Amino acid sequence: MQRLRIRHLTEYLFPTQVTLNQHRLLLRPREGHDVRIETSRLEITPAPHIKWQRDVFDNSLAVVNFPERSDKLIIASDVVIQHFEQAPFDFLVDDYAVRYPFLYAGGEQVDLAAFQRLVFPSDQKIINNWLLQFGLYGMETLGLLIKLNQAISNQFRYQVREEPGVQSPAQTLAQRSGSCRDYATLFIEACRCLGLAGRFVSGYLHAPETEAGNASTHAWAEIYLPGTGWKGFDPTSGVVTSSQHIAVAVARDPEAVPPVSGSFTGLGDATPTMRVNVQVNLLA
Repeated sequence: MQRLRIRHLTEYLFPTQVTLNQHRLLLRPREGHDVRIETSRLEITPAPHIKWQRDVFDNSLAVVNFPERSDKLIIASDVVIQHFEQAPFDFLVDDYAVRYPFLYAGGEQVDLAAFQRLVFPSDQKIINNWLLQFGLYGMETLGLLIKLNQAISNQFRYQVREEPGVQSPAQTLAQRSGSCRDYATLFIEACRCLGLAGRFVSGYLHAPETEAGNASTHAWAEIYLPGTGWKGFDPTSGVVTSSQHIAVAVARDPEAVPPVSGSFTGLGDATPTMRVNVQVNLLA
């Protein structure tokens, strides 16, 4: 078991007072058999009304309303988690799904149908043409997923993108570059073209560079494997996810889980100053 401290600061400074509309925050890690939250603190300026709830994907969501106008918005999340080590390949797939192609069993199929549906259906032909190079039919399912995961990591140029949202798979394939969000989106949509159920994961990554102060939010994919459940794949690095990956939110649509979302009115043509700082550190 390792203890990790995750600090996530989002700061908006406005040149004049504005009306802050409702904000939705996805900053609290998903708890389970491998992750437990030891302490959690969320501090927001100006003083808000906060309502916690579980969204449709069982993410922990803070819905925030502001009773007063303000010339700043500061959201500071500070969480300590216990992360229990899991070997990335310590799992077994049900016999019927060991090789591709396969069909999900009836009971699971009903629940997984939404995660098999493309978010970018107009890109299906382009994605299928890209998939032809891999000769995937008849492969072991895990080997297929690892091959796709590593192909995206190796074939494309990583690019930091500050603008919100994701590129379509067609854009990523045409530009041969993208952010972690774009890579995860391409991987998920490619798997859906193959009939597999996939979902988008937003969270954090702990690595040597994050200890040096270079942390940021991160995104990867999860694919449902019979007998194993949701299994994570990180096409940015080409690895199967491990205890370095800290999931905060999952969704069918990659656009649905930004850490901070909301709006404001009353600024006119002026532009706010924004600062984001993320730190992920190992504790003794």
